[in-house]
Amino acid sequence: MPRFILKRLLHGVAVLWVVATLTFALLRVLPGGPFDRDRRLPPEVMANIAAKYHLDEPLLAQYARYLKGLAAGDLGPSYKYIDRTVIDIVIDTLPASAYLGLVALALALAFSLPLGVTAAAWHDRWVDRACTLFATLGISLPNFILGALLIWVFSLKLGWLQARWGMPGSALLPAMTLGAMPCAQLTYLLRSSLLETLGADFIRTARAKGVRESIVLFKHALRNSLIPVLTLLGPVFAILISGSFVVEYVFAIPGMGRFFITAVTDRDYPLVMGVTLVYTAILVCANLTVDLLYSAVDPRMRTRG
Repeated sequence: MPRFILKRLLHGVAVLWVVATLTFALLRVLPGGPFDRDRRLPPEVMANIAAKYHLDEPLLAQYARYLKGLAAGDLGPSYKYIDRTVIDIVIDTLPASAYLGLVALALALAFSLPLGVTAAAWHDRWVDRACTLFATLGISLPNFILGALLIWVFSLKLGWLQARWGMPGSALLPAMTLGAMPCAQLTYLLRSSLLETLGADFIRTARAKGVRESIVLFKHALRNSLIPVLTLLGPVFAILISGSFVVEYVFAIPGMGRFFITAVTDRDYPLVMGVTLVYTAILVCANLTVDLLYSAVDPRMRTRG
């Protein structure tokens, strides 16, 4: 197991390096610069700004300086937010996005697991159709429509939940909005995986031996159906923890997603690259966690990799 973890960590470091290199190259290839959208400044002022941020150096020198900073844990200063570093912005905004993502993930799992199991157990009956209809709505409704609808119903009309971030219970509405699509995806995936497993030979053998249907479903079929769910759970976990710009915008949440979008439009190179690397690191950690869960669900996975 330690060798397996070390191998995955080295693979994650390689992924981070590739993402950092591609992000650096793409931002430099795009036309325009980080200060082109500001009001026109005298040439000597632009030269001083370029020298301050080392934009007057050759690209290879900028790339080497960037990698050296990454190795030291320095993501650089923000071009847009003066006197603030990328690390400062990430530290200030990531907790809100992470908290929202964890609540959304908890809600998605709490609803998708029983819905998927119920739909598979009552296949082709009205219960199955009701569960799949619920999942279809979760996939079909865009975040901005679902978020506005939830605010109108639960906050304005019923007054049950607060929509203003920072108030008690204010995370529930944005978490429901953010977790609706992952919940629907996990429900569909678990349903189809369970139906496939329930048709396997070992399930028919267990039923022929007189094993109770509840034991067949939860002990034999469910455990063998979780591998595809875990595969999707890794990217879903990373996306939810990283936050969603649409949801954060609708509910006025001071998360990292909003800063990422504004950084792209402002050509804030260090902030774009820093937030992208944070997203990638979260995804690498989520995939490592999923790999470890694989070995817990299916012991055969421990001998691979």
